[in-house]
Amino acid sequence: MKRLLIIVVVLAGAAGAGAFLAPHFAPKLVPYLTAFSEGHAAREAEDDKVSAAAPPPAVSVVKAAQADFTELVVVSGSLVPRDEILVAPEVEGFRVLELMVDEGDRVKKGAVLATLVQESLDAQLAQNEASVARAEATISQKRSQIAEMTAKVAEAAANFERAKPLKNSGYVSGITYDQREAAAKTTAAQLQAAEDGLKLAEAEKKQVEAQRRELNWRLTNTKVTAPSDGLVSRRTARIGGMASGAGEPMFRIVARGEVELDAEVIETELGKIAAGQKARVDVAGVGVDGLVRLVSPEVDKLTRLGRVRIFLGTDPRLRIGAFGRGTVSSAKSHGLGVPSSAVIFDTSGTFVQVVRDGRVARRDVDTGLIAGGLVEIRSGLNEGDVVVARSGTFLRDGDAVRTVLPDSKISEAN
Repeated sequence: MKRLLIIVVVLAGAAGAGAFLAPHFAPKLVPYLTAFSEGHAAREAEDDKVSAAAPPPAVSVVKAAQADFTELVVVSGSLVPRDEILVAPEVEGFRVLELMVDEGDRVKKGAVLATLVQESLDAQLAQNEASVARAEATISQKRSQIAEMTAKVAEAAANFERAKPLKNSGYVSGITYDQREAAAKTTAAQLQAAEDGLKLAEAEKKQVEAQRRELNWRLTNTKVTAPSDGLVSRRTARIGGMASGAGEPMFRIVARGEVELDAEVIETELGKIAAGQKARVDVAGVGVDGLVRLVSPEVDKLTRLGRVRIFLGTDPRLRIGAFGRGTVSSAKSHGLGVPSSAVIFDTSGTFVQVVRDGRVARRDVDTGLIAGGLVEIRSGLNEGDVVVARSGTFLRDGDAVRTVLPDSKISEAN
């Protein structure tokens, strides 16, 4: 409250002093104030003249024109075989005797890639042939026994049949009758045993023959052959090494020599790619045309990348494992186009700034594909409309401008 009273007293004193001094100094200040006012008015008049004489600012413009649009999706990845064949030995436990091909060689189906040592198989095959001969001899022996026993059975049966009426007449004793009966049964049993022995000998022969077929198969497979035409991409077999199907394959073959790009694509672009679309891939400075063969149905949950297989054919310049970068033509269209710098995207919508009668006006548009620095305009513009090449907030609706076309000097837009 005390501070407020002091402020009021000071203001009152100042007002009183001003009222007392005004009659003494006012006549002396009037000439100075008049001169200042007239000078200020003159300067404002000159500024107005300069403003009226200054031309409007010049802006670069382009005309909306027809153009072809190709939407491209960028992909990158490594070259891989379309189909890879792993060649392993059909028989194990044999050492590699000879290698017929090296990495980079092209082979035909059935071509010999490597030869394995086969001496042990030759010995087993000779032993098997001896077993077959022994089985055949046993079969011959059994057949002879059967023929002999067949005759004995017939003789014993005949003697037994003759003894039956003689026993009833009393001419043959009971002991003789029993002996003949026993002989008939014994020879019949011996015949049956001979026939069973023949069956056993024939079964043994079949078993030995099956073993021989297996040995022949193993002997044939000591020559490792190519299951299909292709390109040898890797050879791990070494002369003197043990052939085994459990570890690394002896050879890796690119089937038919066909190569693909195993490419990665961000998930937001993956939906634009479909099988059959054309692609252009650059591999170490080599440009190759390709086709999308496969689009993976999965997206990696960590990297958020999808995978695409692009078939590149059999170009000998392509190397498995090389890095490749390319583009996929995901869509094409034809329509009006303007530079991407002429289009403004903001929360209020998408628009361009057109120039008509020397004045700037906003024009809302619907856009389509973006390619080659151009944006497709599907609605909102007509062919030949003059559009500000670099739109921005420095121009507003109604601003007067002078237009500069790319291929001419300053001109007026009509």
